[in-house]
Amino acid sequence: MIRSKRCIAVALAAGAAALAVGLTGCTPSTGSGGDAAVLRVWAGSATPINNNFNPFAVDTAVHATFGAIYEPLFFFNQLSADAPVGLIGDGYEYSEDGRTLTVTIKPDLKWSDGEDLTAADVAFTFGYGSNKSEQFVSAEATDDTTVVLTYTEPQFTSASLTLGSTYIIPEHIWASIDDFMAETNPEPVGSGPYVLKSFSDAAYTVEANELFRDGAPAVEQVQYVGLDSNQSSQDLLTTGKIDWVGQFIANPDAVTGSGEITTLNQQQDPTTITTCANAELGCVGPQTDPAVRQAINLAIDRATIAEKAFAGLAGESSPSFTLQPRDEQWLSDPELATSPQQADAAEAGAVLEAAGYTKGSDGFYGKDGTAIEIDLFSPDGWTDYNDAAKLISEQAAEAGIRINARTVSDAEYWTPIQNGDFQMALFGLTQSLVADPYSNYHEYFAGTSTAKVGEPPLVGQNYSRYTNPTVDAAVLAAGATQDVAAKQEAYATIQAEIARDLPYIPVVLNASQSFFNTEKFSGWPTEDELYAAPLPYLAVANAVVLTHLTPVE
Repeated sequence: MIRSKRCIAVALAAGAAALAVGLTGCTPSTGSGGDAAVLRVWAGSATPINNNFNPFAVDTAVHATFGAIYEPLFFFNQLSADAPVGLIGDGYEYSEDGRTLTVTIKPDLKWSDGEDLTAADVAFTFGYGSNKSEQFVSAEATDDTTVVLTYTEPQFTSASLTLGSTYIIPEHIWASIDDFMAETNPEPVGSGPYVLKSFSDAAYTVEANELFRDGAPAVEQVQYVGLDSNQSSQDLLTTGKIDWVGQFIANPDAVTGSGEITTLNQQQDPTTITTCANAELGCVGPQTDPAVRQAINLAIDRATIAEKAFAGLAGESSPSFTLQPRDEQWLSDPELATSPQQADAAEAGAVLEAAGYTKGSDGFYGKDGTAIEIDLFSPDGWTDYNDAAKLISEQAAEAGIRINARTVSDAEYWTPIQNGDFQMALFGLTQSLVADPYSNYHEYFAGTSTAKVGEPPLVGQNYSRYTNPTVDAAVLAAGATQDVAAKQEAYATIQAEIARDLPYIPVVLNASQSFFNTEKFSGWPTEDELYAAPLPYLAVANAVVLTHLTPVE
Protein backbone atom coordinates (compact mmCIF):
# COMPACT_ATOMS: atom_id res chain seq x y z
CA MET A 1 0.00 0.00 0.00
CA ILE A 2 1.40 3.40 -0.97
CA ARG A 3 1.13 6.12 1.66
CA SER A 4 1.26 9.62 0.26
CA LYS A 5 3.11 12.41 2.04
CA ARG A 6 -0.03 14.50 1.87
CA CYS A 7 -2.01 11.91 3.79
CA ILE A 8 0.50 11.97 6.66
CA ALA A 9 1.05 15.71 6.61
CA VAL A 10 -2.61 16.67 6.71
CA ALA A 11 -3.24 14.35 9.63
CA LEU A 12 -0.34 15.72 11.65
CA ALA A 13 -1.10 19.33 10.92
CA ALA A 14 -4.56 18.97 12.35
CA GLY A 15 -3.26 17.81 15.74
CA ALA A 16 -3.14 14.62 17.74
CA ALA A 17 -6.78 13.67 17.37
CA ALA A 18 -6.69 14.01 13.61
CA LEU A 19 -3.39 12.17 13.52
CA ALA A 20 -5.03 9.18 15.14
CA VAL A 21 -7.68 9.11 12.42
CA GLY A 22 -5.17 9.82 9.66
CA LEU A 23 -2.83 7.04 10.67
CA THR A 24 -5.68 4.56 10.75
CA GLY A 25 -6.75 5.44 7.25
CA CYS A 26 -3.35 5.77 5.62
CA THR A 27 -1.25 2.89 6.86
CA PRO A 28 -1.02 -0.84 6.36
CA SER A 29 -2.90 -3.16 8.63
CA THR A 30 -1.36 -5.63 11.05
CA GLY A 31 -1.86 -9.33 11.26
CA SER A 32 -1.98 -12.55 9.34
CA GLY A 33 -3.01 -12.15 5.75
CA GLY A 34 -2.63 -8.35 5.76
CA ASP A 35 0.15 -6.02 4.76
CA ALA A 36 3.33 -5.79 6.78
CA ALA A 37 3.07 -4.22 10.24
CA VAL A 38 4.43 -0.70 10.57
CA LEU A 39 6.02 0.19 13.87
CA ARG A 40 5.33 3.87 14.61
CA VAL A 41 7.79 5.81 16.69
CA TRP A 42 7.99 9.22 18.30
CA ALA A 43 11.62 9.89 19.23
CA GLY A 44 11.06 13.53 20.17
CA SER A 45 11.01 15.23 16.75
CA ALA A 46 8.78 18.23 16.20
CA THR A 47 7.36 19.28 12.87
CA PRO A 48 8.67 20.25 10.43
CA ILE A 49 11.14 17.38 10.68
CA ASN A 50 14.61 18.32 9.48
CA ASN A 51 15.49 16.38 6.31
CA ASN A 52 19.01 15.57 7.41
CA PHE A 53 20.67 12.14 7.46
CA ASN A 54 24.22 13.37 7.96
CA PRO A 55 25.92 11.14 10.59
CA PHE A 56 28.27 14.00 11.46
CA ALA A 57 25.35 16.25 12.46
CA VAL A 58 24.90 14.62 15.85
CA ASP A 59 22.19 16.99 17.10
CA THR A 60 20.31 17.91 13.92
CA ALA A 61 20.17 14.70 11.88
CA VAL A 62 17.04 12.60 12.31
CA HIS A 63 17.10 9.73 14.80
CA ALA A 64 17.12 6.87 12.28
CA THR A 65 20.49 8.12 11.01
CA PHE A 66 22.31 6.74 14.05
CA GLY A 67 22.10 2.96 14.10
CA ALA A 68 19.21 2.16 11.81
CA ILE A 69 21.02 3.52 8.72
CA TYR A 70 24.62 4.25 9.74
CA GLU A 71 26.46 2.04 12.19
CA PRO A 72 29.64 2.13 14.25
CA LEU A 73 31.90 -0.90 14.39
CA PHE A 74 30.58 -2.16 17.74
CA PHE A 75 27.61 -1.68 20.06
CA PHE A 76 28.42 -0.81 23.67
CA ASN A 77 25.44 -1.45 25.96
CA GLN A 78 25.51 1.20 28.67
CA LEU A 79 23.19 -0.93 30.83
CA SER A 80 25.60 -3.86 30.90
CA ALA A 81 29.20 -4.66 31.76
CA ASP A 82 29.31 -7.24 28.95
CA ALA A 83 31.81 -6.99 26.12
CA PRO A 84 30.69 -4.90 23.13
CA VAL A 85 28.67 -6.57 20.38
CA GLY A 86 30.14 -6.64 16.88
CA LEU A 87 28.12 -4.79 14.23
CA ILE A 88 30.38 -4.09 11.25
CA GLY A 89 33.31 -5.05 13.45
CA ASP A 90 34.30 -8.59 14.30
CA GLY A 91 37.14 -8.00 16.78
CA TYR A 92 39.81 -5.52 17.87
CA GLU A 93 43.15 -5.46 19.64
CA TYR A 94 45.36 -2.72 21.04
CA SER A 95 49.12 -2.77 20.76
CA GLU A 96 51.06 -2.97 24.01
CA ASP A 97 51.61 0.79 24.06
CA GLY A 98 48.00 1.56 23.12
CA ARG A 99 48.96 3.66 20.13
CA THR A 100 47.88 1.13 17.51
CA LEU A 101 44.42 -0.38 17.25
CA THR A 102 43.86 -3.26 14.84
CA VAL A 103 40.24 -3.90 13.90
CA THR A 104 38.85 -6.80 11.91
CA ILE A 105 35.47 -6.46 10.26
CA LYS A 106 33.01 -9.11 9.18
CA PRO A 107 33.49 -10.51 5.66
CA ASP A 108 31.15 -10.11 2.69
CA LEU A 109 29.44 -6.94 3.92
CA LYS A 110 27.36 -4.74 1.62
CA TRP A 111 26.26 -1.14 1.60
CA SER A 112 22.55 -0.64 1.10
CA ASP A 113 23.18 0.34 -2.55
CA GLY A 114 24.83 -3.02 -3.24
CA GLU A 115 28.47 -1.91 -3.19
CA ASP A 116 30.96 -3.91 -1.12
CA LEU A 117 31.73 -2.63 2.38
CA THR A 118 35.39 -3.32 3.12
CA ALA A 119 38.14 -2.25 5.49
CA ALA A 120 38.95 0.50 2.97
CA ASP A 121 35.66 2.19 3.90
CA VAL A 122 36.54 1.94 7.57
CA ALA A 123 40.00 3.43 6.99
CA PHE A 124 38.47 6.24 4.93
CA THR A 125 35.94 6.97 7.67
CA PHE A 126 38.54 7.39 10.41
CA GLY A 127 40.57 9.75 8.26
CA TYR A 128 37.58 11.83 7.18
CA GLY A 129 36.15 15.04 8.60
CA SER A 130 35.68 15.38 12.34
CA ASN A 131 36.53 11.71 12.91
CA LYS A 132 40.20 12.69 12.90
CA SER A 133 41.12 13.34 16.52
CA GLU A 134 44.15 15.39 17.54
CA GLN A 135 46.03 12.17 18.28
CA PHE A 136 45.13 10.50 14.96
CA VAL A 137 48.07 9.57 12.71
CA SER A 138 46.73 7.17 10.09
CA ALA A 139 44.20 4.52 9.15
CA GLU A 140 45.33 1.77 6.80
CA ALA A 141 43.37 -1.14 5.34
CA THR A 142 45.87 -3.98 5.22
CA ASP A 143 43.35 -6.29 3.54
CA ASP A 144 39.59 -6.34 2.90
CA THR A 145 38.72 -7.13 6.52
CA THR A 146 41.54 -5.53 8.53
CA VAL A 147 42.20 -1.89 9.35
CA VAL A 148 45.07 -0.56 11.45
CA LEU A 149 44.51 2.73 13.30
CA THR A 150 47.58 4.58 14.57
CA TYR A 151 47.69 7.41 17.11
CA THR A 152 50.34 9.56 18.77
CA GLU A 153 49.00 8.78 22.26
CA PRO A 154 47.59 5.61 23.86
CA GLN A 155 43.88 5.17 23.19
CA PHE A 156 42.89 2.48 25.68
CA THR A 157 40.14 4.42 27.44
CA SER A 158 38.55 5.81 24.28
CA ALA A 159 37.34 2.47 22.89
CA SER A 160 33.65 3.30 23.34
CA LEU A 161 34.13 6.55 21.39
CA THR A 162 36.42 5.17 18.68
CA LEU A 163 34.60 1.90 18.12
CA GLY A 164 31.10 2.66 19.38
CA SER A 165 30.44 6.25 18.26
CA THR A 166 32.24 6.59 14.91
CA TYR A 167 29.70 5.97 12.15
CA ILE A 168 31.20 4.16 9.18
CA ILE A 169 30.47 5.81 5.83
CA PRO A 170 30.87 4.58 2.22
CA GLU A 171 33.98 5.99 0.58
CA HIS A 172 32.44 5.82 -2.89
CA ILE A 173 29.89 8.46 -1.83
CA TRP A 174 31.57 10.62 0.80
CA ALA A 175 34.93 10.98 -0.96
CA SER A 176 33.33 13.57 -3.22
CA ILE A 177 31.74 15.53 -0.34
CA ASP A 178 34.06 18.36 0.72
CA ASP A 179 31.90 20.25 3.23
CA PHE A 180 30.84 17.35 5.44
CA MET A 181 29.02 19.52 8.00
CA ALA A 182 26.90 21.32 5.40
CA GLU A 183 25.81 18.06 3.73
CA THR A 184 22.23 17.01 4.54
CA ASN A 185 22.55 13.62 2.83
CA PRO A 186 18.87 13.21 1.82
CA GLU A 187 19.50 9.85 0.12
CA PRO A 188 21.56 8.01 2.75
CA VAL A 189 23.48 4.84 1.94
CA GLY A 190 24.43 2.92 5.05
CA SER A 191 25.10 -0.55 6.42
CA GLY A 192 22.34 -0.68 9.02
CA PRO A 193 19.15 -2.76 9.14
CA TYR A 194 17.01 -0.08 7.46
CA VAL A 195 16.99 2.16 4.40
CA LEU A 196 15.01 5.33 3.78
CA LYS A 197 11.70 4.75 2.00
CA SER A 198 9.97 8.15 2.12
CA PHE A 199 10.27 11.51 3.80
CA SER A 200 8.00 14.46 4.55
CA ASP A 201 8.29 17.26 7.07
CA ALA A 202 5.64 15.48 9.17
CA ALA A 203 6.95 11.90 9.15
CA TYR A 204 9.48 9.66 7.48
CA THR A 205 9.55 5.92 6.94
CA VAL A 206 12.43 3.47 6.79
CA GLU A 207 12.08 -0.06 5.46
CA ALA A 208 14.02 -3.28 5.93
CA ASN A 209 17.43 -3.39 4.26
CA GLU A 210 17.41 -6.58 2.20
CA LEU A 211 21.23 -6.50 2.07
CA PHE A 212 21.69 -6.30 5.84
CA ARG A 213 24.37 -8.74 6.98
CA ASP A 214 22.07 -10.59 9.41
CA GLY A 215 19.16 -10.68 6.97
CA ALA A 216 16.34 -8.16 6.71
CA PRO A 217 14.76 -7.38 10.10
CA ALA A 218 11.34 -8.87 10.86
CA VAL A 219 9.74 -5.44 11.31
CA GLU A 220 9.57 -4.39 7.68
CA GLN A 221 8.73 -0.70 8.11
CA VAL A 222 9.32 1.86 10.85
CA GLN A 223 7.63 5.25 10.68
CA TYR A 224 9.06 8.17 12.67
CA VAL A 225 6.50 10.91 13.27
CA GLY A 226 6.82 14.50 14.35
CA LEU A 227 4.60 15.80 17.15
CA ASP A 228 4.11 19.04 19.02
CA SER A 229 4.32 17.83 22.61
CA ASN A 230 4.64 15.01 25.11
CA GLN A 231 0.89 15.13 25.63
CA SER A 232 0.14 14.48 21.96
CA SER A 233 2.45 11.49 22.07
CA GLN A 234 0.86 10.18 25.25
CA ASP A 235 -2.63 10.47 23.72
CA LEU A 236 -1.58 8.55 20.62
CA LEU A 237 0.29 5.94 22.62
CA THR A 238 -2.74 5.34 24.81
CA THR A 239 -5.01 4.87 21.79
CA GLY A 240 -2.61 2.52 20.00
CA LYS A 241 -1.65 4.93 17.22
CA ILE A 242 2.03 5.02 18.21
CA ASP A 243 3.98 1.96 19.29
CA TRP A 244 7.23 3.25 20.80
CA VAL A 245 8.17 6.46 22.58
CA GLY A 246 10.81 7.66 24.99
CA GLN A 247 9.39 10.49 27.05
CA PHE A 248 8.39 11.65 30.49
CA ILE A 249 4.90 10.59 31.60
CA ALA A 250 4.05 11.57 35.16
CA ASN A 251 1.45 8.84 35.59
CA PRO A 252 2.67 5.84 33.58
CA ASP A 253 -0.20 3.67 34.86
CA ALA A 254 -2.56 5.72 32.74
CA VAL A 255 -0.78 4.37 29.66
CA THR A 256 0.11 0.86 30.76
CA GLY A 257 -3.15 -0.01 32.50
CA SER A 258 -4.70 -1.75 29.49
CA GLY A 259 -1.81 -4.20 29.28
CA GLU A 260 -0.91 -3.31 25.68
CA ILE A 261 1.89 -0.91 26.59
CA THR A 262 4.90 -1.78 28.75
CA THR A 263 7.28 0.71 30.34
CA LEU A 264 10.86 0.70 31.64
CA ASN A 265 12.67 3.51 33.43
CA GLN A 266 16.46 3.56 33.50
CA GLN A 267 17.72 6.63 35.35
CA GLN A 268 20.97 7.27 33.54
CA ASP A 269 21.28 10.56 31.65
CA PRO A 270 21.83 13.80 33.62
CA THR A 271 19.54 16.75 32.98
CA THR A 272 21.56 19.93 33.40
CA ILE A 273 21.37 23.67 33.26
CA THR A 274 23.84 23.97 30.41
CA THR A 275 25.50 27.37 30.46
CA CYS A 276 27.46 29.23 27.83
CA ALA A 277 30.30 29.59 30.30
CA ASN A 278 33.36 30.93 28.53
CA ALA A 279 33.58 34.65 27.86
CA GLU A 280 36.95 34.17 26.12
CA LEU A 281 35.19 32.14 23.42
CA GLY A 282 32.39 34.67 23.06
CA CYS A 283 29.79 33.74 25.69
CA VAL A 284 27.89 36.75 27.01
CA GLY A 285 25.98 37.18 30.26
CA PRO A 286 26.26 36.87 34.06
CA GLN A 287 26.42 33.06 33.78
CA THR A 288 29.99 33.35 32.49
CA ASP A 289 31.03 34.15 36.09
CA PRO A 290 31.71 30.89 38.00
CA ALA A 291 30.40 32.55 41.18
CA VAL A 292 26.99 33.04 39.56
CA ARG A 293 26.90 29.40 38.47
CA GLN A 294 27.93 28.30 41.96
CA ALA A 295 25.16 30.41 43.47
CA ILE A 296 22.55 28.95 41.13
CA ASN A 297 23.77 25.47 42.02
CA LEU A 298 23.10 26.27 45.70
CA ALA A 299 19.82 28.08 45.08
CA ILE A 300 17.86 25.32 43.38
CA ASP A 301 15.84 22.76 45.34
CA ARG A 302 16.44 19.55 43.43
CA ALA A 303 14.18 17.44 45.63
CA THR A 304 11.23 19.71 44.84
CA ILE A 305 12.10 19.76 41.14
CA ALA A 306 12.30 15.95 41.06
CA GLU A 307 8.94 15.64 42.79
CA LYS A 308 6.96 18.38 41.03
CA ALA A 309 8.47 18.43 37.53
CA PHE A 310 9.47 14.75 37.23
CA ALA A 311 6.75 13.18 39.42
CA GLY A 312 9.32 11.53 41.64
CA LEU A 313 10.61 9.41 38.75
CA ALA A 314 14.01 11.07 38.38
CA GLY A 315 17.18 10.19 40.29
CA GLU A 316 19.85 12.28 42.01
CA SER A 317 22.49 13.73 39.70
CA SER A 318 26.20 13.96 40.44
CA PRO A 319 28.52 16.95 39.90
CA SER A 320 31.21 14.37 39.09
CA PHE A 321 29.16 13.27 36.04
CA THR A 322 29.65 9.65 36.97
CA LEU A 323 26.72 7.23 37.05
CA GLN A 324 26.34 5.92 40.57
CA PRO A 325 26.59 3.21 41.73
CA ARG A 326 27.84 1.86 38.37
CA ASP A 327 30.94 4.09 38.36
CA GLU A 328 31.63 3.94 42.08
CA GLN A 329 35.32 3.08 41.64
CA TRP A 330 35.87 6.31 39.69
CA LEU A 331 34.30 8.69 42.26
CA SER A 332 37.13 10.61 43.91
CA ASP A 333 35.16 12.25 46.76
CA PRO A 334 31.97 10.89 48.37
CA GLU A 335 30.79 14.50 48.65
CA LEU A 336 30.53 14.56 44.86
CA ALA A 337 28.23 11.53 44.66
CA THR A 338 25.15 13.75 44.45
CA SER A 339 24.42 17.44 44.10
CA PRO A 340 22.73 19.28 47.02
CA GLN A 341 19.08 18.24 47.13
CA GLN A 342 17.76 21.22 49.14
CA ALA A 343 18.21 24.89 48.39
CA ASP A 344 20.54 27.06 50.49
CA ALA A 345 19.63 30.62 49.59
CA ALA A 346 21.80 32.08 52.34
CA GLU A 347 24.90 30.27 51.11
CA ALA A 348 24.10 31.26 47.51
CA GLY A 349 23.98 34.89 48.62
CA ALA A 350 27.26 34.54 50.49
CA VAL A 351 28.97 33.21 47.36
CA LEU A 352 27.72 36.17 45.33
CA GLU A 353 28.67 38.72 47.97
CA ALA A 354 32.17 37.27 48.21
CA ALA A 355 32.45 37.79 44.45
CA GLY A 356 31.47 41.46 44.73
CA TYR A 357 27.73 41.29 44.08
CA THR A 358 25.30 43.29 46.21
CA LYS A 359 21.57 42.91 46.73
CA GLY A 360 19.45 45.78 45.47
CA SER A 361 16.29 47.23 46.94
CA ASP A 362 14.29 44.90 44.71
CA GLY A 363 15.86 41.88 46.41
CA PHE A 364 18.01 40.82 43.45
CA TYR A 365 21.78 40.73 43.23
CA GLY A 366 23.87 42.72 40.80
CA LYS A 367 27.29 44.25 40.27
CA ASP A 368 28.43 47.68 39.06
CA GLY A 369 24.83 48.86 38.80
CA THR A 370 23.75 45.94 36.59
CA ALA A 371 21.42 43.30 38.02
CA ILE A 372 21.97 39.62 37.33
CA GLU A 373 19.41 38.61 34.71
CA ILE A 374 19.77 35.34 32.82
CA ASP A 375 17.74 33.72 30.06
CA LEU A 376 16.87 30.02 30.50
CA PHE A 377 15.04 28.14 27.77
CA SER A 378 13.65 24.66 27.20
CA PRO A 379 11.83 23.01 24.26
CA ASP A 380 8.14 23.82 24.02
CA GLY A 381 6.04 20.75 24.83
CA TRP A 382 8.71 18.99 26.89
CA THR A 383 6.51 19.29 29.95
CA ASP A 384 9.02 17.96 32.49
CA TYR A 385 11.70 20.37 31.30
CA ASN A 386 9.25 23.27 31.05
CA ASP A 387 8.03 22.71 34.62
CA ALA A 388 11.59 22.28 35.89
CA ALA A 389 12.66 25.56 34.27
CA LYS A 390 9.80 27.42 35.97
CA LEU A 391 10.77 25.97 39.34
CA ILE A 392 14.41 26.90 38.81
CA SER A 393 13.36 30.46 38.05
CA GLU A 394 11.22 30.65 41.17
CA GLN A 395 13.85 29.09 43.43
CA ALA A 396 16.62 31.30 42.07
CA ALA A 397 14.47 34.37 42.72
CA GLU A 398 14.22 33.40 46.39
CA ALA A 399 18.02 33.60 46.49
CA GLY A 400 18.05 36.97 44.73
CA ILE A 401 18.97 35.70 41.26
CA ARG A 402 16.72 36.64 38.35
CA ILE A 403 16.34 33.83 35.80
CA ASN A 404 13.75 34.23 33.05
CA ALA A 405 12.36 30.85 31.94
CA ARG A 406 10.83 30.53 28.48
CA THR A 407 10.03 27.86 25.94
CA VAL A 408 11.18 27.73 22.32
CA SER A 409 10.47 25.67 19.23
CA ASP A 410 12.55 22.65 18.35
CA ALA A 411 14.62 24.59 15.80
CA GLU A 412 15.09 27.50 18.21
CA TYR A 413 16.34 25.04 20.82
CA TRP A 414 19.07 23.13 19.00
CA THR A 415 20.60 25.85 16.85
CA PRO A 416 21.62 28.33 19.58
CA ILE A 417 22.97 25.52 21.78
CA GLN A 418 25.18 24.30 18.96
CA ASN A 419 26.35 27.79 18.02
CA GLY A 420 26.76 29.11 21.57
CA ASP A 421 24.22 31.90 21.09
CA PHE A 422 22.53 31.44 24.47
CA GLN A 423 22.98 31.97 28.18
CA MET A 424 21.39 28.93 29.82
CA ALA A 425 19.38 25.98 28.49
CA LEU A 426 17.83 23.00 30.20
CA PHE A 427 19.63 20.23 28.36
CA GLY A 428 20.23 16.49 28.80
CA LEU A 429 23.68 14.99 28.47
CA THR A 430 24.17 11.40 27.36
CA GLN A 431 25.71 9.06 29.91
CA SER A 432 28.93 7.24 29.05
CA LEU A 433 28.39 3.95 27.20
CA VAL A 434 30.60 1.96 29.57
CA ALA A 435 31.25 1.93 33.32
CA ASP A 436 33.87 4.63 32.95
CA PRO A 437 33.14 8.40 32.71
CA TYR A 438 35.93 9.08 30.21
CA SER A 439 33.62 9.80 27.28
CA ASN A 440 31.64 12.30 29.40
CA TYR A 441 34.79 14.23 30.21
CA HIS A 442 36.11 14.06 26.66
CA GLU A 443 32.85 15.00 24.95
CA TYR A 444 31.46 17.68 27.30
CA PHE A 445 34.42 19.21 29.15
CA ALA A 446 37.56 18.97 26.98
CA GLY A 447 38.67 22.11 25.21
CA THR A 448 39.23 20.10 22.03
CA SER A 449 35.49 19.34 21.97
CA THR A 450 34.28 22.91 21.68
CA ALA A 451 34.45 25.98 19.42
CA LYS A 452 34.09 29.71 19.71
CA VAL A 453 30.60 31.19 19.81
CA GLY A 454 29.07 31.27 16.35
CA GLU A 455 30.50 27.90 15.34
CA PRO A 456 29.31 24.41 16.27
CA PRO A 457 31.91 22.05 17.74
CA LEU A 458 33.27 19.78 15.02
CA VAL A 459 34.52 17.22 17.54
CA GLY A 460 32.63 16.47 20.74
CA GLN A 461 29.65 18.21 22.30
CA ASN A 462 31.14 20.78 24.67
CA TYR A 463 28.31 23.26 24.17
CA SER A 464 29.22 25.17 27.33
CA ARG A 465 32.40 26.33 25.57
CA TYR A 466 34.23 25.31 28.75
CA THR A 467 38.03 25.27 28.56
CA ASN A 468 40.37 24.39 31.40
CA PRO A 469 44.00 23.33 30.76
CA THR A 470 44.04 21.25 33.94
CA VAL A 471 41.01 19.28 32.78
CA ASP A 472 42.42 18.90 29.28
CA ALA A 473 45.68 17.45 30.61
CA ALA A 474 43.81 15.04 32.88
CA VAL A 475 41.55 13.87 30.03
CA LEU A 476 44.63 13.10 27.94
CA ALA A 477 46.24 11.29 30.86
CA ALA A 478 43.15 9.16 31.48
CA GLY A 479 42.89 8.21 27.83
CA ALA A 480 46.50 7.11 27.74
CA THR A 481 46.42 4.45 30.43
CA GLN A 482 44.79 1.23 31.53
CA ASP A 483 46.16 1.59 35.04
CA VAL A 484 43.24 2.00 37.44
CA ALA A 485 45.15 4.10 39.97
CA ALA A 486 46.42 6.47 37.28
CA LYS A 487 42.92 6.91 35.86
CA GLN A 488 41.49 7.51 39.33
CA GLU A 489 44.06 10.25 39.87
CA ALA A 490 43.19 11.89 36.55
CA TYR A 491 39.46 11.64 37.25
CA ALA A 492 39.92 13.14 40.72
CA THR A 493 41.50 16.18 39.09
CA ILE A 494 38.70 16.50 36.54
CA GLN A 495 35.94 16.08 39.09
CA ALA A 496 37.35 18.72 41.44
CA GLU A 497 37.62 21.24 38.60
CA ILE A 498 34.20 20.71 37.01
CA ALA A 499 32.38 20.52 40.36
CA ARG A 500 33.84 23.96 41.19
CA ASP A 501 33.41 25.57 37.76
CA LEU A 502 29.96 24.07 37.00
CA PRO A 503 29.72 24.80 33.26
CA TYR A 504 26.89 22.26 33.40
CA ILE A 505 24.84 22.59 36.58
CA PRO A 506 23.36 19.16 37.36
CA VAL A 507 19.61 19.09 38.08
CA VAL A 508 18.41 15.48 38.15
CA LEU A 509 19.33 12.10 36.77
CA ASN A 510 16.72 12.00 34.05
CA ALA A 511 13.72 9.73 34.21
CA SER A 512 14.56 7.85 31.03
CA GLN A 513 11.14 6.32 30.46
CA SER A 514 10.42 4.15 27.46
CA PHE A 515 6.97 2.91 26.45
CA PHE A 516 6.40 0.21 23.85
CA ASN A 517 3.57 -1.86 22.45
CA THR A 518 3.96 -5.50 23.49
CA GLU A 519 0.63 -6.51 21.98
CA LYS A 520 1.76 -5.73 18.42
CA PHE A 521 5.49 -6.49 18.70
CA SER A 522 7.54 -8.95 20.74
CA GLY A 523 11.24 -9.02 21.62
CA TRP A 524 11.49 -5.77 23.59
CA PRO A 525 14.10 -5.45 26.36
CA THR A 526 12.94 -6.46 29.83
CA GLU A 527 14.28 -5.92 33.34
CA ASP A 528 15.78 -9.41 33.13
CA GLU A 529 17.12 -9.02 29.61
CA LEU A 530 18.37 -5.47 29.07
CA TYR A 531 20.25 -6.19 25.86
CA ALA A 532 19.89 -2.48 24.94
CA ALA A 533 18.31 0.62 26.41
CA PRO A 534 14.78 0.76 24.91
CA LEU A 535 14.83 4.47 24.09
CA PRO A 536 14.00 5.32 20.46
CA TYR A 537 16.16 8.46 20.52
CA LEU A 538 19.29 6.71 21.82
CA ALA A 539 21.91 6.25 19.13
CA VAL A 540 22.69 2.67 18.05
CA ALA A 541 20.64 1.12 20.87
CA ASN A 542 17.45 2.02 18.97
CA ALA A 543 18.55 -0.07 15.99
CA VAL A 544 19.64 -2.98 18.17
CA VAL A 545 16.13 -3.03 19.65
CA LEU A 546 14.52 -2.88 16.20
CA THR A 547 16.49 -5.91 15.01
CA HIS A 548 15.24 -7.91 18.01
CA LEU A 549 11.57 -7.23 17.35
CA THR A 550 8.99 -9.44 15.64
CA PRO A 551 5.41 -8.49 14.74
CA VAL A 552 2.86 -10.44 16.76
CA GLU A 553 0.58 -12.43 14.48
